Amino acid sequence: MAKRNWIVWVVPILTLGMLFGIFEAAWGQQKLIPLRISHQPEFETFPTWLAMQEGLDKKAGLELKLVYFDSGMPQIEALPAKQWEIGATGGVPMMMAALRYGAYMIGMTHDDGFNNLVMVRADSPILKVKGKNPKFPEVYGSAELIKGKTVLTTTVSSGHYALSSWLKVFGLRDADVKIQNLEQGQAVAAFDSGKGDIVSLWAPFSMTGLAKGWKMVANGPQAGANIPLVWVTSKEFGDKNPELVARFLKLYFQMIDRQKKETVQQAPMYQKFLKDWAGMDMQMEFVKMDIDLHPMYDLKENLRIFDSSKGPSIAYQQMSAIANFFTDNKRLKPEERDKVMKSPFITDKFLKMVK
Repeated sequence: MAKRNWIVWVVPILTLGMLFGIFEAAWGQQKLIPLRISHQPEFETFPTWLAMQEGLDKKAGLELKLVYFDSGMPQIEALPAKQWEIGATGGVPMMMAALRYGAYMIGMTHDDGFNNLVMVRADSPILKVKGKNPKFPEVYGSAELIKGKTVLTTTVSSGHYALSSWLKVFGLRDADVKIQNLEQGQAVAAFDSGKGDIVSLWAPFSMTGLAKGWKMVANGPQAGANIPLVWVTSKEFGDKNPELVARFLKLYFQMIDRQKKETVQQAPMYQKFLKDWAGMDMQMEFVKMDIDLHPMYDLKENLRIFDSSKGPSIAYQQMSAIANFFTDNKRLKPEERDKVMKSPFITDKFLKMVK
């Protein structure tokens, strides 16, 4: 009788416990907030990907989904169609997002100039002249050697900005060369097949170029260009979901804090990311080089860059330089430059919400 009574009591308790566990798991699933993050096959995508691989997004109450784009302008053109909520892109397409769609620039991942390389083949005559302009002693080339050459790059991009900055060193503009617009992977394939005289690439594609023996004639800083890689969200999404934007930024900065400590120790996982998500096989030597060329900005650095309490912020100054440069090259009209730079698209309000 005692045994039967024990069963009568225990079985319902166990059943209720199992049901409670099921309901708790289901409720936990329901609490996850889906968030689509648009990225390109670049290093700044890796921290987001790694957080997802380790389930850290779910621990933060998020269910992240990566949305792939080859370059910035297709990424920005997908913003009004609401194909993604938050994205990482170059400063050049960011400016177009602000101009056309009123998008917010909400953070910065790093200065992408160190891995935006203008490159030539090893036998190029351009390599015979270095420091022609004494203000830029590390830059190769001359106006005579460059003018009229065919350049492969992705237009209205960071690579394009690096290219144009290199041309400016010699008093040249975009119109002085023949620019062929190609996505980065296409540019690598075309240049490898013998097309074009010059190619402008960002990482990891620039690492591929180095692996093939191509030579750098200039990077962004050598040509006097800061090339910010930034975080962007639509005005509508940011205004309606500020806490959600801040929650994602907090997760990303946690990954950056870890990355700055581990650096090249993350190389095997970054190599896996390149193969699995970006579809690129890269030798470990260049995987580590790619990591070294990405000094990432943490939250403290972001707050400093976006601080406008004592005048125009560093972020504003860098974006203004990009706007002025493309206006000079007639890629922007003066009234478009003035419109975008007078708008409040550069904001630190989301950064200040990160706790």
